[in-house]
Amino acid sequence: MRSRYTAYSLRNEPYLLATWHASTRPTEPIMSEEERLQWRGLEVKSALRLRQRKAEAEDPNRDTVEFVARFKVNGRAQRLHEISNFVREEADGGLRWFYVDGSFPE
Repeated sequence: MRSRYTAYSLRNEPYLLATWHASTRPTEPIMSEEERLQWRGLEVKSALRLRQRKAEAEDPNRDTVEFVARFKVNGRAQRLHEISNFVREEADGGLRWFYVDGSFPE
């Protein structure tokens, strides 16, 4: 999660796409050169695995992370509160985590 936030702040679109699961990876560009976006901070609220470490039915290859990212668009403060779903799969000779999708709590 933190590496993807850093990639957004550095405008590293190739990294973001490489860490996006193939089933949900966008085919269109995800960043615009015209967009004046400044990332201001990340707060990871919880990781599902931390709360369910003792659960027997836990799938070690799936995890959920809740976070709040703060940013400015054209000087106006915004925040993104998301619960992201990740899956761990074989890639490049080892296991890697991939972002699948997210939902926005009310």
